[in-house]
Amino acid sequence: MVGVGDEELLVSKRQRRLEKCGECPKFASDLKQLHAEDNPLAPLLSELLSENHRQKTQIQSLVSFLDNKTLEMRFLHELGSVLQSSVDLEEVLSVALTAITAGKGFGMNRAFLLLCDREAGILKGYLGIGPSSLNEASQVWDEIVQNDMDLQTLSQNFRVNKLSSERAKFHDVLEQLTIPLANKDHIVIKALDGRHPIMVQGAFQHPDVPPELARLLGVDTFLLMPLISRNRRIGMIIADNCITNRVITEEDMHSLETFGFPVAFAIERASLYDKLQVELSRVTEAGKKLKEQQELIVRMENMALVGRITSSIAHSVRNPLMIIGGFARSMLKNSPASDPKRTFIESIVAETHQLEGVLDEILNYSDSLYPTRDFWDVNQLVEATLRDTADILTSLGYATNYSSGHDLPPVYIDFKQLSYCLRTLLQNDLNGIGTDLSISISSQTGEDCVIIRIEDRSRHISQSELDHLLVPFSETHDLGTGLGLALCKTMLEKQGIPFVAQADEQNGIRYTISLPTSKEEQP
Repeated sequence: MVGVGDEELLVSKRQRRLEKCGECPKFASDLKQLHAEDNPLAPLLSELLSENHRQKTQIQSLVSFLDNKTLEMRFLHELGSVLQSSVDLEEVLSVALTAITAGKGFGMNRAFLLLCDREAGILKGYLGIGPSSLNEASQVWDEIVQNDMDLQTLSQNFRVNKLSSERAKFHDVLEQLTIPLANKDHIVIKALDGRHPIMVQGAFQHPDVPPELARLLGVDTFLLMPLISRNRRIGMIIADNCITNRVITEEDMHSLETFGFPVAFAIERASLYDKLQVELSRVTEAGKKLKEQQELIVRMENMALVGRITSSIAHSVRNPLMIIGGFARSMLKNSPASDPKRTFIESIVAETHQLEGVLDEILNYSDSLYPTRDFWDVNQLVEATLRDTADILTSLGYATNYSSGHDLPPVYIDFKQLSYCLRTLLQNDLNGIGTDLSISISSQTGEDCVIIRIEDRSRHISQSELDHLLVPFSETHDLGTGLGLALCKTMLEKQGIPFVAQADEQNGIRYTISLPTSKEEQP
């Protein structure tokens, strides 16, 4: 009888005879009758029928073998495509271990990956995969069958959903799978150095298997698969069938050996890519720091040049200016109030005083390039500054208040320069708008620093205008205008002290200075 799938036998009578007649009950009955009649054709027909059955069974076996090899070749092709396209170590490892344990792959129950750490001289457990019980295994296998996922999808699903949990599950085992590469007597190192897989059977009584390794794996049979790339030892895969106890055949071992070469190469490439990314990041960071240092050197050279020029000019002008001022003050002191020239002498004295103030700022700018630091009390600094500025602030109608923090640590600063900065911030161009002529000062402990805040509610300018004033000599229509704030910023930068100036046209200006509490904070 011709069944479903054998329709081609209806066309070919010869093929129908070869496939079906030997199995026909009528033919068997006729052959039995020929034997009973001692027909000379009966033995010949029996031998031909037996040979036909033998050859048919052999052909079916070969067809099954070729089908398996075809599936294996397709699997290896898919595996190679995935491994060649990835430079992510986690993805490569997920693909490799999924391929070993997946039913569509090599179908092992469990696998551990150990990687060589050449710097530490050890072979260390890195990742494990596999069920811990028959129930868990059944759930995993049912899920794979139901979803009918290919290798890449399986590995991606494992990486996203199970990689972390598998690491946690096998954490204790992986921690103990640490073997010194110098231990040449250890069976795992022997397999790694020999560059060939080893099938370990009877592990608990095996003379070359350490008892602690056998107890750790908990199986009597397992496979050691070394990962070698270009004669370099990459790592080791330990695989077993701890759930099904299926025998690991020579064919399984040879298939895994073929699989080991592309995996080892992919792991090495991914590891090198990771190292390259780390080195690239270091080089990029080093280049960034080098650029910053170059900019700092140029800025410091420019500042030093400006300092030398301004110091030279200031010292050249200062002596004759002091003589002029001294003579003018002497003449003013000795001239009567009715003297018509007294007004001119007063103008000379006033202008000389202004020029002396400008020279002091210029010389302070030069001195700011070389700060002298030590540990000082913040409250002492602020209170001394308030005493120095009290008279002028009071005469201009300003109210000041200081809110001191508790248990402030000493700060590492140049006291003279910080005093100048605080005085300048309190007195700089005090042209208040409105009636709220008040300045609030506060201090508090920050992270490895003491923070001083100055809020000047009388000044109402934009942030861009304030930023402009922080540039040295940004304004030249008034001699010295704009130098005070810029000089403060320069002094603080030279000491490595963060300085922030924020302007609000409605609420005034807030200055924030973060004073370091240790020498290590200094650049």
